[in-house]
Amino acid sequence: MPTPSSTTAVLFLFLSLFSATTITSAHNITHLLSTHPQFSTFNHYLTVTHLAAEINRRQTITVLALDNAAMSSLLDRHLSVTTLRNVLSLHVLVDYFGTKKLHQITGGSTLTSTMFQATGAAPGTSGYLNITDLKGGKVAFAPEENDGKMDAVFVKSLVEMPYNISVLQISQVAVNSAEAEAPASAPSLNLTSILHKQGCTKFADLLSATGAEATFEANVDGGLTVFCPSDTVITSFMPKYKNLTDSEKLSLMLYHGIPVFMSMQMLKDNNGVVNTLATDGASKFDITVQDDGEIVKLKTKVVTATITGTLKEQDPLIVYKVDKVLQPGELFDADDVAPAPKGAKKAKGKKKAAEADSPDSADAPEGDSDDATAADEDQNGVGKMLNGGSLATVALSLCIGLMFI
Repeated sequence: MPTPSSTTAVLFLFLSLFSATTITSAHNITHLLSTHPQFSTFNHYLTVTHLAAEINRRQTITVLALDNAAMSSLLDRHLSVTTLRNVLSLHVLVDYFGTKKLHQITGGSTLTSTMFQATGAAPGTSGYLNITDLKGGKVAFAPEENDGKMDAVFVKSLVEMPYNISVLQISQVAVNSAEAEAPASAPSLNLTSILHKQGCTKFADLLSATGAEATFEANVDGGLTVFCPSDTVITSFMPKYKNLTDSEKLSLMLYHGIPVFMSMQMLKDNNGVVNTLATDGASKFDITVQDDGEIVKLKTKVVTATITGTLKEQDPLIVYKVDKVLQPGELFDADDVAPAPKGAKKAKGKKKAAEADSPDSADAPEGDSDDATAADEDQNGVGKMLNGGSLATVALSLCIGLMFI
């Protein structure tokens, strides 16, 4: 029979594991706002500016949401995407404020940091927001130095998950900041150079030869996800590629890009059909993203490819390595890549071709494997590893079993 001390130790282990599972519960601002259509424009630009991914990565956050009318007045200023990101980041507080906390501010006013301040791009205290509890139950939001103007006020609470995330509607843009609205230069990212450095030389060469490179580069600043087959995979695919017309080759290359930034976690959270750079009206050229446990697969009407690693992640660009060329049904026949019957033995020649078509660790550039692995682990998150309730159940069963031995 176990001693009291051993039983206590086991129970402590269980409680620690259970606490870990609760801490890792994640939120998704895009999903939370999707049930509020009057905030669809705000939700859209959180994604376009990549703030959504930043919000999802933080454990404690408050989002000051603007309805479609308020966003319309902001968009009338014709700000660049990078500048718009700065303005919207002033509406994301790096602390939790629920309705109750808003009306119980000590001293009636408090200064809190925003995501704009957290980026380090805000000069002085321009990235701070003053929250003031006014008479009549009103709560106002304004910059620290705003000449006493308190035009943006709390309207209602949309979502509250103490003390994780709170989404509050405010009446209008809270901050008219010269610092935030100053023309901002987008980060310089040369896609072709990145692809060459990350072992995607042949893919980069095809982008250049088909003219697709210009379309990819034009989409980097607004957000771009690239699926890069390794050099070995491209080599084995070339006989089929050479049978395409110039227009078809261009469409095939554009099919390997999505015109938004999608981290690994975002791909897992947004299973389903996504458009590509090749999508054009009736010509769908879409891909189905499928989360298969810890693996993300990309399904076309012809092949199913697996993401085998993250080669580069620097918002607004992310480049993944895939184990197959993505072949759209608009260009290829599924019969051309039909799997061999079960039990059939492969000829030696076919075996070599299959090996050539598979990703080779030698394709990965030296020194990048650790970074790619770290990026994947960061995006996958510990929540998946712990698997919440199932781990807690196993731990509880173990504790009970040990107590009765």
